[in-house]
Amino acid sequence: MRSIEHFINGSSLSEGTRTGEVWNPSHGEVQATVTLGTPSTLQKAVDAALAAQPAWAATNPQRRARVMFKFKELIEHNMDDLAELLSSEHGKVLADSRGDVQRGLEVIEYCCGIPQALKGEYTQGAGPGIDVYSMRQPLGIGAGITPFNFPAMIPMWMFGMAIACGNAFILKPSERDPSVPVRLAELMKEAGLPDGILNVVHGDKEMVDAILDHPDIAGISFVGSSDIAQYIYSRGTANGKRVQAFGGAKNHGIVMPDADLDQVVTDLTGAAFGSAGERCMALPVVVPVGDDTAAALREKLVPAIEKLKIGISTDPDAHYGPVINEAHKQRVENYIQMCADEGGELVVDGRGFTLQGHEKGFFVGPTLFDHVKPSFRSYREEIFGPVLQIVRADSFDEAVRLPSAHDYGNGVAIFTRNGHAAREFVNRVNVGMVGVNVPIPVPVSYHSFGGWKRSGFGDIGQYGQEGLRFWTKTKVVTQRWPDGTAAGDHKEAFVIPTMG
Repeated sequence: MRSIEHFINGSSLSEGTRTGEVWNPSHGEVQATVTLGTPSTLQKAVDAALAAQPAWAATNPQRRARVMFKFKELIEHNMDDLAELLSSEHGKVLADSRGDVQRGLEVIEYCCGIPQALKGEYTQGAGPGIDVYSMRQPLGIGAGITPFNFPAMIPMWMFGMAIACGNAFILKPSERDPSVPVRLAELMKEAGLPDGILNVVHGDKEMVDAILDHPDIAGISFVGSSDIAQYIYSRGTANGKRVQAFGGAKNHGIVMPDADLDQVVTDLTGAAFGSAGERCMALPVVVPVGDDTAAALREKLVPAIEKLKIGISTDPDAHYGPVINEAHKQRVENYIQMCADEGGELVVDGRGFTLQGHEKGFFVGPTLFDHVKPSFRSYREEIFGPVLQIVRADSFDEAVRLPSAHDYGNGVAIFTRNGHAAREFVNRVNVGMVGVNVPIPVPVSYHSFGGWKRSGFGDIGQYGQEGLRFWTKTKVVTQRWPDGTAAGDHKEAFVIPTMG
């Protein structure tokens, strides 16, 4: 059986007595083991990073950008292989896996322009003979703790920005699908990245805590569930680290009476059920405004959902594949039962779905609930599966309040032809990322990703200028070059300096 090892200082390292199982979700079978490291493993990665980072930071930005350009070429050349590897461990269909890789690659493309992005500011003549300028310098060593649902995109979001800015990086990917992150590190080495700048360590909570407590790690980026995000933010910042920690979501799609319902149904089925709902930017709640809108939407939704094809990850006709493992399948089905027990109308029940020839696969059929209430626990919590809940709103104001009052504030979308309604919604809704007739409003790489409330802990977002701010610290220099012909007043030296 294949064994997945750590990648430290440019080569594979087998260290650790414990292992985890890596499943093929489509077949319901273990296909590999992953070695779970210890604090000793992390120390080896830190030692490699400490040795390599100063020279990398001193490398001029355009040379760092050339590594990113080469890495981009290698990703494009290996796209199909990466997608197949990703799908085999995660379960998402190949087209979705290619999208996973592509959205990460877009951040790498932004990193190719790092010389322009890193430029500081300069003021000549800020005072008599005084100039002031600023520069951005790397933090030193950064770390990323990434989730199972995007094993290519989110690691590239993190290590691309950190490394382009001159840092070394230690990646702790999910132990559920760890092969693609290791392969990305190998491709970075092939692209010319010096050994020790990108290291991959595998592990569970023991490894996470070691990262949070290690004194030489200056910055940590995390994506996962909200409870763990809060834990990582609290423990990391208590140890004096810079931390950004992004958590769960319960994104809403507001459907106004004037919306194009045919387009809404197309968008909803993709956003709610794509990748089996295992996306923090999925759209698991739809809020039609008015009962007439709700009735018309439901009438169109049900047949569209019933036409969805669930298949193995390599099926080119499948709309989505299995969830990540048996435990998660059971969790999703428990939430379906919970919502039914709370009084939700179960319109389409996805439980008990099996795929002929793949009966052991971790499949959950698409599920639709109507008449879900904000008081339901199944509404308040993230299900992270192919479950869509209809929460009816009587008015536009109520539709704004629902996502605004929810504990999560990751993403939201409004579907309408009315520009005034869209503008009002964008301005008033208390959510970090908003789509207008866009069901999954993940920002492009030169903007920034980040949710509000329990969806995000920390003040700085992922990638773009926000990512650059996170992975660098600003140094400001005030300089004077006196000509030596005149001495200042001795008494003035004891007064706070001004530029007047």
